[in-house]
Amino acid sequence: MPLRIELTPYRLPLRRPWRTAHGLMTDRTGWLVRAEADGLSGFGDCAPLPEAGTETAGQAQARLAQWQAQSAAGAAALLAALDTAASPAPAADCAVESALLDLSARDQGLPLRRLLRPDALDRIAINAMLGPAATLATAAVEQAIGAGFRVLKLKVGMASMAIELPRIEAAAALLPAGARLRLDANGAWDEATAAMWIERLAGLPIDSLEEPLAEPEDGALAHLQAQTPFDLALDESLARHPAIAPSSLPVRRLVLKPAALGGLRRTLRLAGQARAAGREVVVTSLVSSAAGLWVEAQLAAATGSSLAHGLATADWLATDVGAPPPVENGMLLLPETPGSGCVATP
Repeated sequence: MPLRIELTPYRLPLRRPWRTAHGLMTDRTGWLVRAEADGLSGFGDCAPLPEAGTETAGQAQARLAQWQAQSAAGAAALLAALDTAASPAPAADCAVESALLDLSARDQGLPLRRLLRPDALDRIAINAMLGPAATLATAAVEQAIGAGFRVLKLKVGMASMAIELPRIEAAAALLPAGARLRLDANGAWDEATAAMWIERLAGLPIDSLEEPLAEPEDGALAHLQAQTPFDLALDESLARHPAIAPSSLPVRRLVLKPAALGGLRRTLRLAGQARAAGREVVVTSLVSSAAGLWVEAQLAAATGSSLAHGLATADWLATDVGAPPPVENGMLLLPETPGSGCVATP
């Protein structure tokens, strides 16, 4: 049977608004990508988010249509084309590559993570996503701890320090031994503000601080990292680098979103280069559908990183394209079944 690529548009409302320093999001829109051949199906998720480093929805749709038109060339030819030049539409390319790799893994009888890397992990830690620090409730912290999460992520830079810092301190006081807070500023601050925040956070159990600067200039980031006891991390600004050399990055951690980087294989190579250069890596979702989360979880396992990955976002969606990966005691336990694990609803 020849390769066939199907595109199914979706709109998934959120249970509550997703707020960052970039603005407010109330739903996720995109396309479920299905690659079919020989009675098997593989799945990918295309839900672009330009503020996170992807193309626009219109650009993604045009790129998906291009790949769909080329499907007669077969999976091998498309995978080769997807793995060449830097992508002008990373979310679309990642979705098509994900579907093709998922299809290949199912055909070979392998979990997707083992297709990517034979010695991939079988379970990965994930962080709880609790939303803005400015509106954080004690009950949300207690619920996450009770569910077994040991890294709790908060969005910062959306209100004044006078509002956000007391809530962060209150959350820190509730954490059991070994638990940490992960903060994400989404580029909200100038260097002076970021330095002031870092000074005030220094005595707290902070796992990392992502994207502290509105202008992520390497020199300023290196200066901040040198005076910071915890990791600073680059996330959406990674997509602005024409060529990423992990050994020269000014921070100690990379947050990798395959939809912003153009695919699973490209992201996995970057993760390997980063870890070889002494940098830490985590894989994070763009509030993906279940199809995206399954693929991202398999990718995170293939990186070999034992850090908590940002993949506990399924509960933010009021509806989904299928069942997401199950979470147990702050971990994702990945099955040995072939492919990504995604079973999309009709």
